[in-house]
Amino acid sequence: MSALKLHIEEFDDIDFQLIAIHTSLEDHRLAYFINQVAVLNLSKCNSEINIKNQAGETTLTHFIFEDEKKDVCWNLIQNKTEILSTKKQRGQGLFAETENQVLTKIYLLPEYSKVDYFLKIENAYETETVQNVLSKINTIDRVNTAYLVDPEKIKSKNNLIF
Repeated sequence: MSALKLHIEEFDDIDFQLIAIHTSLEDHRLAYFINQVAVLNLSKCNSEINIKNQAGETTLTHFIFEDEKKDVCWNLIQNKTEILSTKKQRGQGLFAETENQVLTKIYLLPEYSKVDYFLKIENAYETETVQNVLSKINTIDRVNTAYLVDPEKIKSKNNLIF
């Protein structure tokens, strides 16, 4: 009987491209404008992305469009959110034990903390399509900038698996 070997390098291939978007728009408005300019059909996904860290646990909104003709999946993902947590402080005197509420930011990709949203494009082998969408996103009012992110440089790639 022959042995079947799996090489870890086979699973390490990156099959997505990532566009970082800096904007003050709300997630549903950004999805609407991207749908208008890039002729996509992003819709809100029922399942949100769960993120945990030492500060707490929260969810990030996410919009999806699966283009079955081209076998491309488009995901618009919120990169940052805030959670309100309470911390107890011990001291002496009048304020011996106080509870402070602290607003903590949690990021999908912490190394890109300035980015508001990511557009993850899975199975996009035509780079001109991605470049075309990128240039159209940059034409949206209230989008400060959008640019391609090199997936090889992302330290927390596992957060993009959902």
